Amino acid sequence: MMTDHESDACALDDKDRIILESLEHDGRMTLAQLATAASLSVSATQSRVQKLEHKGVITGYKAILDPEKSGQPVSAYISLTPLDYTEASLIPDRLRDVDGIISCDAVSGSSSYLLMVRVASTHELETLLNTIHAAVPVSTDTTMVLRRYFAK
Repeated sequence: MMTDHESDACALDDKDRIILESLEHDGRMTLAQLATAASLSVSATQSRVQKLEHKGVITGYKAILDPEKSGQPVSAYISLTPLDYTEASLIPDRLRDVDGIISCDAVSGSSSYLLMVRVASTHELETLLNTIHAAVPVSTDTTMVLRRYFAK
């Protein structure tokens, strides 16, 4: 049996996918540009974009910053392993508002969560690690990014 989420995903047609791919590539595209890409009228395109927003397929629009030019050149991934598994489910909420944490994902493998972080310096990374340890009982394993070749 299909869940509501799965049936919503199946409801996307080729025109919707063109609109989504275009916005993923350039979130500042005008409705006229999107309409041309999808071979639709501007009003039909606007209606589709609004429907995709309402369904939660499009969850927002944001600027993508250059980490170095925006003052956060140090990127790292931090694996978290709970020391107390009875509190493991509380970890994301306790870290949600910590500055420098870009994302928190539940993962499989030897750790339970993977954080993506960006900070201004290795000193700030150390401070962030101390903040994490003060907020939640975890062991950490940090992998610093030396160079990003691409991001999609």
